[in-house]
Amino acid sequence: MAQHSDPYRLPRAVLPSRYDIELAPDLDQATFTGSVSIDVDVTKPVETIWLNAAEIDINTAEIEDASGQRTALSDVAHEADTERLKLGLGRTVPEGMYRLHLTFDGILNDKLHGFYRSVFQDDDGNEHVIATTQFETTDARRAFPCFDEPEFKAVFGVTLIVPADQFAVSNAPMIDEQPMANGRRKLVFADTMKMSTYLVAFCIGPFEATEPVDVDGVPLRIVHPVGKGHLTDYALEVGAFSLRHFTEYYGIPYPDQKLDLVAIPDFAFGAMENVGCVTFREVLLLIDQQQATQPELMRAADVIAHEIAHMWFGDLVTMRWWNGIWLNEAFATFMATMAADAFNTNWQRWVQFSLDRSAAFEVDSLERTRPIEYPVNSPQDADGMFDLLTYEKGGAVLRMLEQHMGEDAFRDGVRHYLTTHQYGNTETNDLWDAIENVTDEPARRIMDSWIFQRGFPLISIESGAEGQVTIRQQRFCFTPLEDDTTRWSVPVGLRYGREAEVAEQRALLESDAIDVDLGGNADWIVVNAGGHGFYRVRYAPALLQQLTPVMMQQLKPIERYGLVDDTWASVLAGSTSAVDFLTFARGFSSETDLDVWTVLASCMSQLDRLLDGEARQRYRAVLRELYGPALAQLGWEPRPDDAPRTLELRGLLIRSLAIAGQDQDALAACRALHAQYLADRASVEPNIAAAVAAAVASAGSREDYTAFVDRFKHAATPQEERRYQTLLAAFPGVDEMASTLDMTLNGEVRTQDAPYLVAQCMRNREQGVQAWRFVADNWDRMLEAYPDNAIVRMLDGFKALSEPDIAAEIEAFFQSHKVPQGDLTLQQHLERLRVNAFLREREAASLAAALVG
Repeated sequence: MAQHSDPYRLPRAVLPSRYDIELAPDLDQATFTGSVSIDVDVTKPVETIWLNAAEIDINTAEIEDASGQRTALSDVAHEADTERLKLGLGRTVPEGMYRLHLTFDGILNDKLHGFYRSVFQDDDGNEHVIATTQFETTDARRAFPCFDEPEFKAVFGVTLIVPADQFAVSNAPMIDEQPMANGRRKLVFADTMKMSTYLVAFCIGPFEATEPVDVDGVPLRIVHPVGKGHLTDYALEVGAFSLRHFTEYYGIPYPDQKLDLVAIPDFAFGAMENVGCVTFREVLLLIDQQQATQPELMRAADVIAHEIAHMWFGDLVTMRWWNGIWLNEAFATFMATMAADAFNTNWQRWVQFSLDRSAAFEVDSLERTRPIEYPVNSPQDADGMFDLLTYEKGGAVLRMLEQHMGEDAFRDGVRHYLTTHQYGNTETNDLWDAIENVTDEPARRIMDSWIFQRGFPLISIESGAEGQVTIRQQRFCFTPLEDDTTRWSVPVGLRYGREAEVAEQRALLESDAIDVDLGGNADWIVVNAGGHGFYRVRYAPALLQQLTPVMMQQLKPIERYGLVDDTWASVLAGSTSAVDFLTFARGFSSETDLDVWTVLASCMSQLDRLLDGEARQRYRAVLRELYGPALAQLGWEPRPDDAPRTLELRGLLIRSLAIAGQDQDALAACRALHAQYLADRASVEPNIAAAVAAAVASAGSREDYTAFVDRFKHAATPQEERRYQTLLAAFPGVDEMASTLDMTLNGEVRTQDAPYLVAQCMRNREQGVQAWRFVADNWDRMLEAYPDNAIVRMLDGFKALSEPDIAAEIEAFFQSHKVPQGDLTLQQHLERLRVNAFLREREAASLAAALVG
């Protein structure tokens, strides 16, 4: 049990049960005044009560006993470093129920956390101001004094005093409205369910709401900036589907009174699962379904479903402390993929989840990776949890467990967990225990090996005795690890063929190696059957030789994806040469699956960065031979019966042939189609429109750049705005790069987007170094202007700059420049940069020689 001497934790002697909050923001002055009354249970005599507060000034503080007698408190002290507020009681207060009363002033900050202010322009160029919130992880304390830890759940009653012409929304429905003097009104909202402080939310500004949709008794609305109601139909459809899907899956009704999905112009995260008042970036909620690409539609569905999944898993049942945040986010990632897969089966969302798993593999292949769950002390530690390992690796190992145990058994365990702990707080093991209670499977033993250990295994397979194979495990890492004895409980799926028969077998590998009896020699065998396992695979040469000829017939697309991804990882680790990988990749010219092509295109792009001059020209010819026939078979013209994945694949192949292959006919066709799109958005299929815009930008002139800036600033939808904004980083010219970088600091690009645009600039093949030096020269300005959580995400872009002198320059810079949030992630970026530099040093010359020779 934490004691008050713990610098970042509050003592447990005083427990809150209810807050009554009243806030009056001044949007013009970027300030607010407020009051809060907190019902508390003093469980043992105390002389001091500790709360959390940051960037707010306390004006008055009182304690009220059960008889109604109030005592003013004069000993009020703020610990700025630990963001704690000390209320000295002046005497020993005995056990019992009390009520704290505090009044205070605060600021509406511009860092997109806490209670913050956002300025935006409407389509007519008029400027508007909103005030909104983002409290996760530890920023409710910037809006009102509180017990700002997940375990201190309470009921919240919110009252807002706002300008009469402004819309306001909070977690619960509005139950009363009172006009006030000076053009203001008081809005009173109903009590919330019992929940944690980080889930409180309120938004004030020029918003409006759709008419509520009744989802089996739950009113669902989209709240959006005025004038954007025509972009809400898709989010309403996805939201209603997800709400019904999760209600059925969890077996528990939606836990609160209403559900508003709120589009915020400036928002540091993608979205936030505030109970009943979920906030989103506009690009993820306001969508013209006819003009959005398939990835844009799927991404929006993923995020909407992710946040609604949290209403149960995270909000109804919440982690006790921030070390458990991974389970909230991993489970929501897992559930969102499930819901999106059900919402549109043509997306084959579980197949596309391979891309998410690969992103987690990349981080987890580093020596400086971390366990999924690790100790969290400070707010900075908590903020560092929001990364690929929490979301994607966490979601992937949950999927692996579900597939190993069976979908129905896993769901029953989840239902038991939620029913047992609703409105409460849990530790990670509570979920495994609930699953074990229902299934009698060793969930805790299996999952402990994945949650509390760094990295993941490489599963090797070789032929053993007659009819047997031997499976071994060792930790996979891009750089050699000496004497690493980490072992996992690995659910291994095998599928194998013998003459005309195909069979499957499962094994749980918990030691260094096991022998598996196949009942006879197999003609071919695939490991990680179904592609659900979070591990890489290495086949003995003889087994790989047997598998290769039947790969297109016997391997599912997700398994072919894994084969490509695992082979590329072996290149990065130095086990396979770039020349051999290129030979391997050329065998996929007849591939038809979107995700296999996606991973191939990514790998081929990374090889391209190793080459210059004649070798690069020869390599482009290889790429034209790879992409050209595939696109010719698919055709440039969309067909009425094209599936969503076909539409997306066509865009990918157009982009790859024109940009990577530098096919002049393709580039000319892209330029013509882009001109057609600029004249009439509806005349070009959205996936093609996005692809041809990328092709034009990749070789664009100053005139093209001016047109892209204009389209970015006058976009018809948030998706088009994001598309053209991102492509400003793709232009090859020095002047265009300088203009784009200037926009990231002069206010033309929102601070929610600017760090990510800078990252894209650093990935630019021609001018990435220019972008890096802009970062170095403007480091202090960026720290001041950008959201704290976005800085380390911006730095992901420098991993592409693998030339030895630039890599050394980057390493030297971060010897003396620190990232306030995300030091471990920064160290991972630097290690990945070294991996890329070693790849260049090891493979560039031999690959060039093979191409030129």
